[in-house]
Amino acid sequence: MYVERVPNRSSPPAILLRESTRIGKKVRKRTLTNITHWSPQKIEALRRVLRDEPGPMPSVPSLAITASLPHGHVKAVLDIIHRLGLDRLIASRRGRERDLVVAMVAARILFPTSKLDTVAHWKHCTLAEELGVGDADEDELYDVLDWLLARQPAIERELARRHLTEGGSVLYDLSSSFYTGRHCSLARFGHDRDRKGLPIIVYGVLANAAGCPVAAQVYAGNTADPRTVADQAAKLKDRFGLDRAVLVGDRGCITQAQVQALREHPGLGWIGALRSTAVRKLLDQKVVQPSLFDQANLAEVASGDFPGERLVACFNPLLADERRRKREDLLAATEKLLEKIVKAVGRRTRTPLSRVQIGVRVGRVINRYKMAKHFEVQIDEGSFAYRRRAEPIEREKQMDGIYVVRTSEPAVRLSAPDAVRGYKGLAHVERAFRCLKGVDLLVRPIYLRTEDHVRAHIFLCLLAYYVEWHMRQALAPLLFADEELESLRRTRDPVLPAEGSASGRAKKAVHRTADGLPVQSWRSLLRSLQTLCRNTCQMKDDSAGPTFTVETDANELQQRIYELLKTYPVR
Repeated sequence: MYVERVPNRSSPPAILLRESTRIGKKVRKRTLTNITHWSPQKIEALRRVLRDEPGPMPSVPSLAITASLPHGHVKAVLDIIHRLGLDRLIASRRGRERDLVVAMVAARILFPTSKLDTVAHWKHCTLAEELGVGDADEDELYDVLDWLLARQPAIERELARRHLTEGGSVLYDLSSSFYTGRHCSLARFGHDRDRKGLPIIVYGVLANAAGCPVAAQVYAGNTADPRTVADQAAKLKDRFGLDRAVLVGDRGCITQAQVQALREHPGLGWIGALRSTAVRKLLDQKVVQPSLFDQANLAEVASGDFPGERLVACFNPLLADERRRKREDLLAATEKLLEKIVKAVGRRTRTPLSRVQIGVRVGRVINRYKMAKHFEVQIDEGSFAYRRRAEPIEREKQMDGIYVVRTSEPAVRLSAPDAVRGYKGLAHVERAFRCLKGVDLLVRPIYLRTEDHVRAHIFLCLLAYYVEWHMRQALAPLLFADEELESLRRTRDPVLPAEGSASGRAKKAVHRTADGLPVQSWRSLLRSLQTLCRNTCQMKDDSAGPTFTVETDANELQQRIYELLKTYPVR
């Protein structure tokens, strides 16, 4: 934006407020207003403001800022959405629906809230202005959710084409979120990971080996985790067109029954882990023994109970110590509560507690920390005694720190250490759930009433995490993230916990980057961009005159943020 003096033949020159844009090799000018009638002092004051000239500005006090909207964080998110091509992936041509979906994705990152509150929030920054959706209401957002849901299969296919490779690993895990209301048929009582005692909705996420999300699927709250695996196998083969892939799931997903189902999909391998009961059986059969781990933390074993599978037994000494400590703490906590019951029973001499009354109290205590299998109790009329059961405690100690990874992949394609690394890659999906359910994207609580709106809401949150994932990768130098951790994981011992790099530890110790900038959390980094505002200005002595906008200058940290986002490689 600038002031231009245009000659006007024999008449006085015209003074115009203009802006110019470059399209290819051409420069196009657009006249915003004619300010010929302004006084020379006012024109010169405006010229100085627009040029950001240093020195005394005698006319600055005559400027009035009529509006100021946070803009920096909106610009960062919309820029990365455009660089990722997510807007074009949602719809090839710009339209009302696409703009509303992009606005909802950006809003979910910037200020996650309900659809009703979203339309109020995005008017307090430049988001609505940038996308031209300031006149939208919540009913229009609900309608656009239906439009987005219809496009979900096509969007997921394109994300899979971008981020999944033939023969590569695909991470899969499930979580659940509580539902507030009684109207959605997906809300059922099931395995409540939130422990709210409310109906839940289950959803699974597919991601590539690096943790970049590509697809989400929603299920009723009473759906068991293993029942969802067949859908993901069919999606990889039929919808995404992968002839070869390795599905990685935890022990709750890839069960023995699902292994049989996965074998019906030629070319689809898998990596999972055995449940504790199966590991206990291998220990009893001497297939897995402590001597296997004398030289290394992992050993490949074979068992006739798992034909056609490779089993990699792992021993983590740090995990073993942690489990022993935790079990001892739980045993001690349970004994403390049981001792209270012993004293209470002893005090009731006049009206002794009945066997039923004592049993109810004891059952409540020994099940509180799931320690019933480790205690033997003797309950009679007016008497109660207990003791630890040494044998089951000792048997459980033998399993401390031991887990067994199972896979269908032959050794020529996947080594034993890489099988363990592949299974531990599920931590990427768990991190996605922390972002979705924690302080970042707030997928819960879910208020929507219809199945389609709930499914679209989960998919919308997945798209928001897709953008956030890329932003976190780009801004890693400014975050508390260890930038060398992924490369270290490919070379370190696959069983032991990952240790941070020297540069990562130094960054966390001094809270400074190598170039002296303050290290931030994700949320504080976004908040630092909010101080970049778009200010609407007007001359104080001309209230009927034209207005113009001036954006806040970026400081060193904000300039570095934009630089990292701009230079981050996007495929």
